[in-house]
Amino acid sequence: MSNSFQNLPTDLPDTNIFAQAKRAAVLGAATTGLAVAEVLTSQGIEVTLYDGSQSAVDKAQAAGFNAIGGEVNELGEQIVAEEYDLVVASPGIPPSSQLLAPALAAGRVWSEVELAWHWQQAQGGKQPWLCVTGTNGKTTTVGMCGAILTAAGYRAPQVGNIGRSILTEVATGEYDALVVELSSFQLFYAQDMAPTASVCLNVAADHLDWHGSTEAYAKAKAKIYENTITACVYPESDAAVIKMVEDADVAEGARAISFTLGSPAPSGIGVIEDNLIDRAYLPQRQTQALFMASFADLAHLGPSALSPALVSDALAAIALTRALDVEPEAVSAGLRSFELAGHRRRDLGVVAEVNWIDDSKATNAHAAAASLAGIAPGRAVWIAGGLAKGQDFHDLVKSVAPRLRSVVVIGEDRSAWLEAFAEHAPQIPLVEVDGHEDFMMSVVHECVAHSLPGDTVVLAPACASWDQFNSYAQRGEAFAQAVARLAEQQAEAQTMPLAPSSEDTNGAGS
Repeated sequence: MSNSFQNLPTDLPDTNIFAQAKRAAVLGAATTGLAVAEVLTSQGIEVTLYDGSQSAVDKAQAAGFNAIGGEVNELGEQIVAEEYDLVVASPGIPPSSQLLAPALAAGRVWSEVELAWHWQQAQGGKQPWLCVTGTNGKTTTVGMCGAILTAAGYRAPQVGNIGRSILTEVATGEYDALVVELSSFQLFYAQDMAPTASVCLNVAADHLDWHGSTEAYAKAKAKIYENTITACVYPESDAAVIKMVEDADVAEGARAISFTLGSPAPSGIGVIEDNLIDRAYLPQRQTQALFMASFADLAHLGPSALSPALVSDALAAIALTRALDVEPEAVSAGLRSFELAGHRRRDLGVVAEVNWIDDSKATNAHAAAASLAGIAPGRAVWIAGGLAKGQDFHDLVKSVAPRLRSVVVIGEDRSAWLEAFAEHAPQIPLVEVDGHEDFMMSVVHECVAHSLPGDTVVLAPACASWDQFNSYAQRGEAFAQAVARLAEQQAEAQTMPLAPSSEDTNGAGS
């Protein structure tokens, strides 16, 4: 076992789950599963790790854990045959899995998130959690919150679905607050977690294979607001999220704080001219507003900085961090220091008189629509396509068509896109690019051929990448590399000496 967990306290109060549980099953033996197993073992709990990957099982066994491998149905039979006081499930295991049936029926399934919350509480920790979920925009909002809190002097790690284990940070780190990105998978098993401030940025159909229905997916997202202590933050124009806030069982005194791209109402965060304004966290909010930041504080992020989606994420981050009494100066300083994570509306610059945007992370229709929303009508060249995950693109194409000059469709199966464009936007030039070895370079050349100076090319595929790439990141890198090669080609063309004209060749010619 690693050394990072060897100095954890072993005298926690008898009323907590760590003192009550004797045997635990951890489903998933990857990095998070191992961290969970180490914390539970440190409390004298007998832990068994389960994983379908033999390499993960071998790694867990080498670390000193009892680990069992096999097919999912075999694991299910093994867990049914055992009695555990606690089952900690990896987000990769859907609730429909036979692995979880007996434990779910007994109400004994936790996620790593819930375990981390109880660990902090068992140690008497009161550090606030700012929790973020949504179909799109989570990582950007979490990053902005982290930058703002850092500017305010907080030690505020960004954890959760963003990639760093929450439990590892809670058990071994030194922090003043946590900024927690939560997926619907993680929220599904949440029970007692109590954020200081929480937000669901948006909700659109996604991960239906895991949840089983749109309603179940939205119900999991809604858990972000349960037990919230200070502020339930929500988008003012989203009726579905407003209903989540209204239905949430929150702590006494918790407030609903809206954010909007328009002028904010009292108890809201919004925009007046080029300024981001707070009318939620000041006593005179009925008659006064407080300046937080300006559009100029986002300008370093490039032309995409003032897209509606990015400004909305900034407003949500302001609403969350102001729940911790962060001063306006820290808000503006934090936004100025913030940098976008990879492949999220990453500005690749101007090449061939066209601006290029890498938003490979836009893997569903909702994200793609948000990515195109900030572009002037008729000025977007859209790269779309990939693994559709059963999505229907008719509504998406119909809604974004006014912004498009042309579209380049990629992916192994492009039929759904061709059908949607044929029905809703047959007037828009459409080019298909097959997946040959260097097809992204062909994509870039087609974009140039079907654009005019001043247009914006956006890679916002609305699809997963797995049919042609290992990840959305690999897809984004292939696009960025192709744009860089295009820039080299343009530079070479500009420096190439011109061939002499007939008038300069000693009278040659007719």
